Amino acid sequence: MQQQISVITLGVDELVRSRRFYIDGFGWKPVFANAEIVFYQMNGLMLGTWLLSALEADLRRQHAVGPGAFSLAHNVARREDVQPTLDRLVSFGGTLLLPADAPPHGGFRGYAADPDGHAWEIAWNPAWPISREGYVTFGL
Repeated sequence: MQQQISVITLGVDELVRSRRFYIDGFGWKPVFANAEIVFYQMNGLMLGTWLLSALEADLRRQHAVGPGAFSLAHNVARREDVQPTLDRLVSFGGTLLLPADAPPHGGFRGYAADPDGHAWEIAWNPAWPISREGYVTFGL
């Protein structure tokens, strides 16, 4: 089986609030949107933000989804881009979880949550190059 992820879908309470975070905060452009869902074309996969009630209906599971023990990551090209990116996300509805710092394993990172509590790590890792297309390559 091919090793890949096609779509990550996040359940959100308010689509307008979520759009502000992703469109204005990250500066991303939707490729599709309706009254229940917004899709963003990423490098190699799709990110969807779907009204939580509609996602639960699609899953046929009430109260089954929400933020959990995971984080998503957005790598930046320069160390000095980490804190300004966190600040921008907070200014567009995010919550600062951890200011930028240098973890013991190297690099530089901080965490912000989107308005629905999904954790985003904003990271710079000098060993993980980013292509012009935005692909991050695992480095040693």
